[in-house]
Amino acid sequence: MTRHAKPKKGWLAHYSELIGVWRSAGHGKEEGEDAMHDTVLGMLKNGVGAIDDPRAYMARGTSNRLISRYRHIKALEITPLDELVEAEHPATTGADASAQFQQLAEALASALEELPPKCRWVYIRHRLEGWTHTEIAREMGLSRSMVEKYMTRALRHVSERLRHHAPY
Repeated sequence: MTRHAKPKKGWLAHYSELIGVWRSAGHGKEEGEDAMHDTVLGMLKNGVGAIDDPRAYMARGTSNRLISRYRHIKALEITPLDELVEAEHPATTGADASAQFQQLAEALASALEELPPKCRWVYIRHRLEGWTHTEIAREMGLSRSMVEKYMTRALRHVSERLRHHAPY
C-alpha cells in the first residue's frame, strides 16, 4: 500500500511553490534559496499570524533580498590586481616605497584586528586565501548570505581605515 504525503497547508505550501520557482527561473539556485530562507526566517521570527498574505510576503521579501544582494555586489565591486594590465597597477618608486608598503601593511593588520572575529575570518579567507563565499559558508556553518554580509562589513571597514593610503 502506498502512502501519500499530506498536502502542505498555509505558508509552507507557498514556500514549496516559490522555492521551485526560484530554482527553475535561472536566478541562481543558491542565491534564490538563500534569499527565500532569509525571508522565511524573518517571517517566523516576527510571527506568521501577523502576515495577511504569506505568499505575497515571501515572494516580495525574496525579490527584495536578491535586489539588495545585487546592489551590495555592484557597490563593492573590486578588480583584483592580477586582472589589471601592467599600466593600471599602482606603483610606488623611489626610496620611500618600502616605508609606504610597511605603513600600508601595518594599517591593514590594524584594521583587521578591529573587526569582529567572524568578519575578520571571512575577509582573510576570501581576500587573502581565495576561498569562495560558498566554501566559507560551509566551513563556518553559515548561510552564504551571512558570509556576504560579513564580507560587506569587513570591506567597508578596511576601505575606511585605508582610504588615506589610496585617496583616489
